[in-house]
Amino acid sequence: MSPALVLAAGEASEHRPLIITLFAVFVLATLVITVWAGRQTRSAADFYAGGRQFTAFQNGLAVSGDYMSAASFLGIAGAIALFGYDGFLYSIGFLVAWLVALLLVAEPLRNSGRYTMGDVLAYRMRQRPVRTAAGVSTIVVSIFYLLAQMAGAGVLVSLLLGITSDGGKIGIVALVGVLMIVYVTVGGMKGTTWVQMVKAVLLILGALLLTFLVLLKFHFNLSDLLGKAASNSGKGSAFLEPGLKYGATGTSKLDFLSLGIALVLGTAGLPHILIRFYTVPTAKAARKSVNWAIGLIGAFYLMTLALGFGAAALIKPDEIIASNKAGNTAAPLLALHLGGTHSDGGAILLASISAVAFATILAVVAGLTLASSSSFAHDIYANVIKRGQASEKQEVNAARWATVGIGAVSIALGALARDLNVAGLVALAFAVAASANLPTILYSLFWKRFTTAGALWSIYGGLVTAVGLVLFSPVVSGKETSMFPHADFQWFPLENPGIISIPVGFLLGWLGTLLSKEQPDPGKYAELEVRSLTGTGAH
Repeated sequence: MSPALVLAAGEASEHRPLIITLFAVFVLATLVITVWAGRQTRSAADFYAGGRQFTAFQNGLAVSGDYMSAASFLGIAGAIALFGYDGFLYSIGFLVAWLVALLLVAEPLRNSGRYTMGDVLAYRMRQRPVRTAAGVSTIVVSIFYLLAQMAGAGVLVSLLLGITSDGGKIGIVALVGVLMIVYVTVGGMKGTTWVQMVKAVLLILGALLLTFLVLLKFHFNLSDLLGKAASNSGKGSAFLEPGLKYGATGTSKLDFLSLGIALVLGTAGLPHILIRFYTVPTAKAARKSVNWAIGLIGAFYLMTLALGFGAAALIKPDEIIASNKAGNTAAPLLALHLGGTHSDGGAILLASISAVAFATILAVVAGLTLASSSSFAHDIYANVIKRGQASEKQEVNAARWATVGIGAVSIALGALARDLNVAGLVALAFAVAASANLPTILYSLFWKRFTTAGALWSIYGGLVTAVGLVLFSPVVSGKETSMFPHADFQWFPLENPGIISIPVGFLLGWLGTLLSKEQPDPGKYAELEVRSLTGTGAH
């Protein structure tokens, strides 16, 4: 995200002490939580899975905190504010995705593995190649997601604090990276989970407050709200009907289909979501935690309707676009208008909502870093490099050093991407997860014939296809909103590769298995099936 609070910058400058205080209070509170949790982190199970001591409700709250990123809070509100009905389709895609996670992945994954996706794949396949592939895929998905969050944090904070120099913006990105490293190295999964729980509560309360104020403004009459949004948008009744963004051409309709497929299938393959299923004591608790997450996330996405249409009704679209072309500033600008522009109330509400957005970014960044460092330490270091001979202490130390390394890479990339359109990076993360991770997980859990070669073809094939298509798509070059707007080397017309790369991932997994001479052990599959369905022998 790149929330450029141009209109709000003047208000922010007048109330900078208040804004700095709110940010500092949140950062200090989360650091205290992290240090407290870190003192209870003694084993690998504590570091990776929080000792499996969280209840279904606590984990559901943390899962929702992990999932409702800056893309959800800032991006969806902006999409609805600019494109009406078509913008809300993002909310539907993000929410429906949880049904795939609930029905196909949550319970069997919790029963089959210990800490990472690689555990499930390695159970009945050759350990070293599949763990390496799982680790590479996890790190690639996480770093692209991290890049989007950190670049968004850099721009949001630097503009609120009136920092305009490149050096200042890079400093903010570095600060976010350092905080992220501290959260994960000190607190592990316990610290990260508590931070995510606190952030989820703050985000839901912030969205609830804005929703209430929007509805109060229109006397709780939804018809008036939608009517004012339609007329203020300049699009009339078309604003409330499908097709404003995704109906103009055949390509745009295909792009929507591609995006929808990636969103719905990507969630069940996102590494920072998958590792959350290991933090609860039983598979039943994993399933319940997903139920809680669906309820909390569903309520939040319903509120994005009020946020988006409220912004459309109260703020001119030109004003939103002037602040940020993608509309990512709609929610903070809405807070400013609801509190009263040029008033203390507006400044306080703007500062509070911006602090919540920053909290959102920090919590998601910590979850992503933990997922990628865990996969490196557990899959690549302990089981590939050390061939299963690493002690728990060595493994946890490797995870901590991996956190520092991944943090450094993310700071460098986030600094480079501070002025780029990073929305495509989030879509890329979903597309890669759906193309590389999901086919391999589903085949491994439900297809007896699946082999190591099939897993490698699926992961690497899906990974290369998704990344390759995005590199040559309008997300990266050829448009004003591209990452490199002054270059043009695109030949793939869609902004999301899901419609091509996801079937390729499934097809390559099937093809690699059929062409492989490896004979899978039916006994191992039978063991995995019993374990995934019943939890017998699960750690």
